[in-house]
Amino acid sequence: MSHIVVEREHTLGRAGAREKAQQLAERLAQQYAVSYQWDGDTLEVKRAGAKGAITVDDHKVRVSLKLGLLLSGLSGTIQREIEDALDKRLA
Repeated sequence: MSHIVVEREHTLGRAGAREKAQQLAERLAQQYAVSYQWDGDTLEVKRAGAKGAITVDDHKVRVSLKLGLLLSGLSGTIQREIEDALDKRLA
């Protein structure tokens, strides 16, 4: 099992960061059959072999993702995709 954590600071405010997290979740749902649900300021995401959360606050976005055995081998690629997506959306 592999665990990925990526944090990025932002200047969008909480509402702006939530909107960007929602857009990211919608993209993940289309591309990777990810389901998602908000719980306060945390967007919980899951699919077969992966479970995680996107947590937003006034100044930071944190993505935490646990990968099952089959996806663990792709953890480096998945982490880079998350980093690129956050950098693009929070710029």
